[in-house]
Amino acid sequence: MRLGRRTFLNSLAASMMAPAVLRYARADAPQVTLKLHHFFSSVSSGHEKFLVPWARRVAAQSAGRIRIDIFPSMQLGGAPAQLFDQGRDGFADIVWAVPGYTPGRFGRIEAFELPFLPSRRALVNSKALEDFAATNLRDEFREVHPICFSCRDRSVIHTNRVVHAVSDLRGLRLHVPNRLAAESVHALGADGVTVPVPQVPMALSGHAIEGCLMPWDAVPALRLNDLLKQHTDFAESALSTSTFVLAMNKSAYDRLPADLKTVIDKNSGLEAAGMAGSMWDVEAKTVAEMMRARGDTITVLEEDEVANWRAATRSVVSLWLRQMKERKTDGGKLLASIHALIGKYASEPEPPKQALREPHLSEPAKAPLTQPKVVSQPPQSTRPPQAPQATAEVARPKADMPAAAPRPAAKRAPLKELDIPL
Repeated sequence: MRLGRRTFLNSLAASMMAPAVLRYARADAPQVTLKLHHFFSSVSSGHEKFLVPWARRVAAQSAGRIRIDIFPSMQLGGAPAQLFDQGRDGFADIVWAVPGYTPGRFGRIEAFELPFLPSRRALVNSKALEDFAATNLRDEFREVHPICFSCRDRSVIHTNRVVHAVSDLRGLRLHVPNRLAAESVHALGADGVTVPVPQVPMALSGHAIEGCLMPWDAVPALRLNDLLKQHTDFAESALSTSTFVLAMNKSAYDRLPADLKTVIDKNSGLEAAGMAGSMWDVEAKTVAEMMRARGDTITVLEEDEVANWRAATRSVVSLWLRQMKERKTDGGKLLASIHALIGKYASEPEPPKQALREPHLSEPAKAPLTQPKVVSQPPQSTRPPQAPQATAEVARPKADMPAAAPRPAAKRAPLKELDIPL
């Protein structure tokens, strides 16, 4: 009997201590784990120098209560064009998506992809777009909780032909990143062709295309530096760019405690847009310097030399304005707003290269930090249903850009009908 009583008392003491042990264990574990899905590779600048630092910052400022598991290269399944819907539907908690990959769906944000409207600097465009979104994009992105909007590095004409004037483009077959870029290239006398991005080097080697309209950061990723030695850039404005949205599922955001919502909010808006824009600008400068060091020719056209280019592409802007009018939207007012916002941020200083190595943390160094987890093999059961908005299956990227279905360049399709699901 005495042995049994002692055993009972020991068991009672252990049971009373158990909750304290569990509470202690849970204190070291994240309170919230979020899945972030995107199409870039795990070695791309977008992943390593924007998304991972951003996730670290969120973890640090939440004292380790938020952990973000990052799934690069579309590892949760689906195609890049489906990312927005994955975030909206809750398949992923956060997505980094390109609105332009579902052509015509997000008409207002598309204005930043019009020819020679954006600045050549991603930081300027990203901050301008973030301000623009606060006033003009609430309805267009009402299905998600936007964290930030940003613009990629400007697209540059890469070919093996010297391109100084509009006439130098005549007859060239160029890979293009989006539908407005395709229209701009057509207006300049070239043929816009969409090729699955990982296959661009093969298309160049096989002479299916003769060049491409690509941002600088894509050059080393696709080894374009081994194939194309002539590069035409623009001194002030950009012929083309691509817009991005880092978006959170609305329900996932609403479920957060108030203090954790504050952490997300502190790392949203201009703060996050500036991180993304700076990352693109640093990468563009680094790659351009590398190309010069290798002996490539980089032609930079000044504004007075671009006058003929602007004149040739005005039809693209006019057609977009007509499309906005059909949607009962004042496109002219939107363009005026964009011009003003780009001017507002034009004097932003160039970001130093070392600024992106580690995120700036205002908290003490001893603050708990839950490292973002980069997942290489997601669970097999997490493959999503096909989103109805996607018009074609997109090849899974091997570099840091999404693939697109090939499209013949011979037929000249009007902007309204052109469908390029990159």
